Amino acid sequence: MRTSIVTLAAIVALTIAAGAAAAPNFASLQIQPYEPPKAAPAFSLPDLDGKPQTLDSLRGKVVLLFFWATW
Repeated sequence: MRTSIVTLAAIVALTIAAGAAAAPNFASLQIQPYEPPKAAPAFSLPDLDGKPQTLDSLRGKVVLLFFWATW
């Protein structure tokens, strides 16, 4: 019984050591590096009252832009 526990512990240790030595192959997994989003360009649009609103004036707030066209 003790021999089987020691053997099992040795197998687990060797498996962990072998797995730690091999670096993951990200290319084979088709994983691409994360690129953080770019800042939005400065622009101005009229609000519902016709007053111009700039993106800088809304800094720190959630902004939802909804563009649509009928062509």
